Amino acid sequence: MDKVSRSGVLRSIKLSFVGHSIGNIILRTALTESIMEPYLRFLHTYLSVSGPHLGYLYSSNSIFNGGLWLLKKFKGTQCIHQLTFTDDPDLQNTFLYKLSKERTLENFRNIILLSSPQDGYVPYHSARMDMCTAASADYSKKGKVFLEMLNDLMDQIRAPSSEHRVFMRCDVNFDVSMQGRNLNTIIGRAAHIEFLETDIFAKFLMWSFPDLFR
Repeated sequence: MDKVSRSGVLRSIKLSFVGHSIGNIILRTALTESIMEPYLRFLHTYLSVSGPHLGYLYSSNSIFNGGLWLLKKFKGTQCIHQLTFTDDPDLQNTFLYKLSKERTLENFRNIILLSSPQDGYVPYHSARMDMCTAASADYSKKGKVFLEMLNDLMDQIRAPSSEHRVFMRCDVNFDVSMQGRNLNTIIGRAAHIEFLETDIFAKFLMWSFPDLFR
């Protein structure tokens, strides 16, 4: 496949990716691998569905944050430490900070960020690659690191391109009241998994903007 890509036979191919939740971090990490270098020029559309691109800094979901604390204390799962920036004492040496420095987005022609304010599993601003009130009022190193990461991501999206780049932030508001009051709705899990269980939102984007997925 590598030899074929270098020969130019795949000149008209378009590679598009859809990521959900932490799958977006895995996807962006994979794009930094040297084995992917020959295919970067074929990248077309990236649809991020509720991706924690800025990790869990300034997460306002206290119940979910408590669950993360327990997981870190008793499980020690590496990805949880990475998402909460506790994988290294120095914030500028953490996994997500370093990933934000990688140029994983600028090769895409189209970038769509799908998020939901009802999603309690991924901070709203993190899924949107956007500033949040808490970060804007934080003048500590954490606030500066957050702003630096955000600017790095946006610089990739604003990077010069031979073709016009489309960038969209799309919000989905779920009517979780129909599910009643239960643990899933209280902690925000209902909206997070609704993206997977109800694919009408992704289909709507594909129908509305067919050129982005051709």
